[in-house]
Amino acid sequence: MKIKKNDTVLVITGKDKNNDLEKASKVIAVLPKENKVVVEGVNLQKKHKKARSAQEVSSIQTQPGPIDASNVMVVCPTCKKATRVGYRVEGDKKVRICKKCNAVLDGVKAKEVKKTTKRKTKKDAAETPAEA
Repeated sequence: MKIKKNDTVLVITGKDKNNDLEKASKVIAVLPKENKVVVEGVNLQKKHKKARSAQEVSSIQTQPGPIDASNVMVVCPTCKKATRVGYRVEGDKKVRICKKCNAVLDGVKAKEVKKTTKRKTKKDAAETPAEA
């Protein structure tokens, strides 16, 4: 799928349609087999929760339901516009790009930072001398 979890998207059709980029929402979950996405604050559904014991309280909860992936567009973090998604091969990785400004949509920089940070293990802690 061209949409991934934590992407900022804009709903372009349906009852929750909004053309305002300031109302763009975050993707909570992606369901690729059904071609659906769950977007924060969109397609809200009510769920009745029954108390299971005397201490619990019954309540009506609202939760976002899935909508079709074709009803949303990814918002580019660089140019701040709703855009289509393209692909480009950089090195040995395939990355998603913005069709309007050719910026990379995937968090490549964040992944590189994670790779460089190293966790200290017990073996590393034993090798480093104790500071006084």
